Amino acid sequence: MLDRLAGAPYPKAILLYLVIRTASVQLLDLLASRRGMTLTDRLTAWDGQWYLRLAVHGYADLPGTLDAARQPYSDAPMAFFPLYPKLVGMVMWLGLDVVVAALTVSMLAGSVLACGLIRIGRAVSSARGDRTGLLLVALWAGAPMAIAFSMAYTEALFCAFAVWALVGVLERRWWLAGLCAFGAGLSRSTAVVLVAVVVVAALIAVFRRADERWPALAAVVVAPLGVVGYLGFVAYRTGSWTGWQDIELRGWNTEFDFGVETWESMLARLTADESVFSTLTVLLLLGAVALAVVAAVSRVPWPLTLYGVGVLALAIGTRGLPDAKMRFILPAFPVLIPIAIGLAKRRTGTAVAAAVAWVVLGAWFSAHALTAWRYAI
Repeated sequence: MLDRLAGAPYPKAILLYLVIRTASVQLLDLLASRRGMTLTDRLTAWDGQWYLRLAVHGYADLPGTLDAARQPYSDAPMAFFPLYPKLVGMVMWLGLDVVVAALTVSMLAGSVLACGLIRIGRAVSSARGDRTGLLLVALWAGAPMAIAFSMAYTEALFCAFAVWALVGVLERRWWLAGLCAFGAGLSRSTAVVLVAVVVVAALIAVFRRADERWPALAAVVVAPLGVVGYLGFVAYRTGSWTGWQDIELRGWNTEFDFGVETWESMLARLTADESVFSTLTVLLLLGAVALAVVAAVSRVPWPLTLYGVGVLALAIGTRGLPDAKMRFILPAFPVLIPIAIGLAKRRTGTAVAAAVAWVVLGAWFSAHALTAWRYAI
């Protein structure tokens, strides 16, 4: 089946992505209804409500903003990067409801993401590139907490930019790498890792490849403008160089602590009488770290490995909301590349069976997180 799909990789990648995401959403709907919840409420929960309100009201007129202590905090909306709510607002001009517009943006971004994974597959596996790419689509679209790709969240948009920025780096298309890193920087703070990878790769090209010097130099200049520009804007508005970090700390009790809280939380869950879901979260996190090591010692191109390891380090090293770590590591897709390459070498039946089992696990994990676990998103 995967071989037949590889004949037309981009449409099939989109179809595969949408089928997996639809199945995951249907399972969420089933579990939500059993708990007296609605699907729309689950797909727009938590930060989704912030993005919907920002799309409608903007930053200046957002009512009822509170900090972690439930006290009024007018700067809280600036914790959320602007591109996603702006795109949602633009789609609303077509006459769509804000919820429909938000989910549409996520769906379209996810489709773009899926196409980019085909190109990544070709870069890491020349002999079985499209097959590897399709497996990457299945593994990422069905990963635990991949439900965020179908929510009013920035994950799909950011990851679409990240994948295509890395495609630009691997294919030495510096205009693509720079512009996508710029867009990612306007989407979420994780872009600092992506920007660093693009800038380092582009600087290497500046000094080593005379024919690529000017496009690569342009990427060096353009790539950081999104994230630096927004963080600079927040610093100006708050009157503090660490304005965005200050908002994260006061609003969500989130700050970088070099992984102290993550380590303590993992030890507590593995040594106490915790739920299956809580223990599984720790095991999946440890598995992601192990896969990052495998990617680092294998032939995965260094920009992909550096990006994946950087995203993991940022997520693990940040204090606050330990139950949400699986969502935070979603952008670290390169850790799945060794699995995709390995499955691509197996018989089709084996590859499909493994991918389906992974998708089922991810769909259950996502649905359970949104319906039974209070802070897992």
